[in-house]
Amino acid sequence: MFIKRLQMLNYRNYNALDIELCPNVNVFMGDNAQGKTNILEAIYMCSTTKSHRSNKDFELINFDSDEGHIKLHINKNGREQRIDIHLRKNKSKGIAVNGIPIKKASELFGVFNVIIFSPEDLNIIKNGPSERRKFIDMELCQLDKIYVYNLVNYNKVLSQRNQLLKDLYFKPELKQTLDVWDMQLAKYGGEIIKRREEFIKEISNILIPIHNELTDNQEDIEIIYEKNCETDDLYEKIVTNREKDIKYKNTSVGPHRDDVLFFNRGKNIRTYGSQGQKRTIALSLKLAEIELVKSLINDTPVLLLDDVLSELDSKRQNHLLKSLDNIQTIITCTGLDEFIENRFKINKVFQVTEGTVSEKMV
Repeated sequence: MFIKRLQMLNYRNYNALDIELCPNVNVFMGDNAQGKTNILEAIYMCSTTKSHRSNKDFELINFDSDEGHIKLHINKNGREQRIDIHLRKNKSKGIAVNGIPIKKASELFGVFNVIIFSPEDLNIIKNGPSERRKFIDMELCQLDKIYVYNLVNYNKVLSQRNQLLKDLYFKPELKQTLDVWDMQLAKYGGEIIKRREEFIKEISNILIPIHNELTDNQEDIEIIYEKNCETDDLYEKIVTNREKDIKYKNTSVGPHRDDVLFFNRGKNIRTYGSQGQKRTIALSLKLAEIELVKSLINDTPVLLLDDVLSELDSKRQNHLLKSLDNIQTIITCTGLDEFIENRFKINKVFQVTEGTVSEKMV
């Protein structure tokens, strides 16, 4: 799977852009705040319907315009496909695949697979549990449509239950309706927990050998999915905590409270690990993610590296660059020094300057 062509109109700081990419390594080079990450963001949106930086669509549209457009041409298993996204400031965005509009964002998942690696991802270990849940959810949403269905419904039920908990202060007679929401919460929540546990096992099997190679077998890594309740006991615990939830007007039990823990020789890396250990785990996690996606979709995803090489030491840089064989990679950076030092082959280089892109000779 690879991107052939990217077109953008009135997106972020781009008035118009039309570029062709090669199936191998493409580098977008330029100073900070020129628009390099905006290109990766547009590509990422064509896979997930969302920006990895903003929850508000109007922020993605050029300041002087009311609408923005992204058009991505991809080659998947030898067939050409096109993804169109139409952004509007005062309406929800429109999405089409091969010219056919889709009604739900979930219909786009799996059409085009990407993995993004940015400096923020290096903090996945030291950040809060929500970042680690987001990592699992975004990956599984690209790979498993049943998971998408369960997650969307769980979040709807969770939102409605939380609203009901707030409303009970004024309408206590509604308390009996909690039974309905609790049953649905347990139903969808149980499926989410099961699939997340499977995912952690799958990625652990791939991550551990990668991490051993990165650390010269100096560390003994274990990844654990920490759930606040067993699947079979979820409904019972939701009901048990009902009075507490009414008091605090929030749902205290369910997969929205779960976490992923990383251990080295029995010690929690988030608490006791060094900055270098946390970054190495984050890199191992991304490399494992690439291999897992490859195995599940029987194809290669597109890899987006957002100015991440400058955040890694030479050994980690080298290991990351070695893993890029036979996968289309789109890299943003301020210079080419890291590639020259690692004798890394670049196929296309683009210079980005204030929202304009020009191809340079390699």
